[in-house]
Amino acid sequence: MKFVSIVMGSKSDYDVMKSCSDTLEAFGVRYELIVSSAHRSPSRTVEYIKNAESKGAQVFIAAAGMAAHLAGVLASKTIKPIIGVPMSASALGGIDALLSTVQMPAGMPVATVAIGKAGAINSAFLAMQILALSDEELAIKLQEDKIAKEKKVEMDSLEIETLISL
Repeated sequence: MKFVSIVMGSKSDYDVMKSCSDTLEAFGVRYELIVSSAHRSPSRTVEYIKNAESKGAQVFIAAAGMAAHLAGVLASKTIKPIIGVPMSASALGGIDALLSTVQMPAGMPVATVAIGKAGAINSAFLAMQILALSDEELAIKLQEDKIAKEKKVEMDSLEIETLISL
């Protein structure tokens, strides 16, 4: 069974990462969601990666704040794609997590998305785009979603547009 693994460094990340799981659910994509920390539970994190891969995890999404080493730990233990979601968990507003997630050494890639909710949603879309490379049904759903978004912009514009004003 193929699925997306969502790993959060802290339970406090759940309110934001629920946007990620909700997005996956809306497209009918299976996911697993757990809390495991690169710093507070490193053995649990490494063990989880092995178990998740054996169960069919195809993409890992790692959400973490502050030092945000979770995505890097996952990247060091698997060849599956890793998507990092920086969380705003400190006085720095997530900039610390963004830099920790995006500044990986060569050969340890982590696709990094925006800080917070937009990043959580985009991580789901990026994971689905990766899965859609070998899932035609999901690819069609994603294409239909893009068309629907385009039409919504046109409809929104029709409600307010003024082409020539006085």
